[in-house]
Amino acid sequence: MLELIKRFVKEEDGASAVEYGLLVALIAAVIVGIVATLGGQIQSAFQTVSDQLPAAS
Repeated sequence: MLELIKRFVKEEDGASAVEYGLLVALIAAVIVGIVATLGGQIQSAFQTVSDQLPAAS
């Protein structure tokens, strides 16, 4: 049993999978933050362009 625990502690495959999972979660959080911050500004810019299109024709 002790040998099994020692082998489990030395195993690094699971640790790297957890690290990749944390990295993906961090990247997703950053993307959500950027979209939340800039989303209103981008929507406003598209609305301005959309409002100007009928006036141009």
